[in-house]
Amino acid sequence: MNQIEAVIFDLDGTLIDSMGVWERIDAVFLQNRGIEVPGDYSQAIRALGFRETAQYTIRRFGFSDTEEALMAEWNAMARHEYETRIPLKPYAKEYLRSLQANQVKLGIATASPPALYEAVLRHHHIRDFFEVICSTDEVGRGKAYPDIFLHTAARLNTQPEHCLVFEDILQAIESARQAGMMVYGIYDDASRKDWEAITRTADGALFDFQDAPYNQKYGINTK
Repeated sequence: MNQIEAVIFDLDGTLIDSMGVWERIDAVFLQNRGIEVPGDYSQAIRALGFRETAQYTIRRFGFSDTEEALMAEWNAMARHEYETRIPLKPYAKEYLRSLQANQVKLGIATASPPALYEAVLRHHHIRDFFEVICSTDEVGRGKAYPDIFLHTAARLNTQPEHCLVFEDILQAIESARQAGMMVYGIYDDASRKDWEAITRTADGALFDFQDAPYNQKYGINTK
């Protein structure tokens, strides 16, 4: 097993329990426009970046809104939840402390915009754990492609084969593996239909961070 020098976390559905918030926002957003949420909508946008989701939504429903207008509306709907209510996944903070104590470099690769990820990370007092936070909007493609993971590894000055990724979405797990990284799947209710495939695809699968890999046993750099 390659030595792990950096750990890259997804945010929504992995570090924080936020996917239910986005399901409610999708429902309210579309209902305000007289549209019921199509059964395949959540799956269609699951691996997209924030701007890509706006582009897809405008195309699918024929909206006249700009991408910026949709993103601003979603930000406004989500901001209070991210600032005050969204919880961390179980044992996430404890795991971050363990990694930091072992001098492992930590990063986030997320589809969320800065206004939201900064709010929730600061609310839980975990912002300072992370050396870098990278958004899919920086690379122009969502997590169906490995770009964001390679970009985050480069920002961490770490080769892909020395990175461990935590993700809750099957497409993102596949992309991180395509990038040459070790990947662990984290269970989230929003991805429960894919859980069996996630357990087959990922290098490991966990329901929380209590048993997440760290220390010499898993090749993490403890210099």
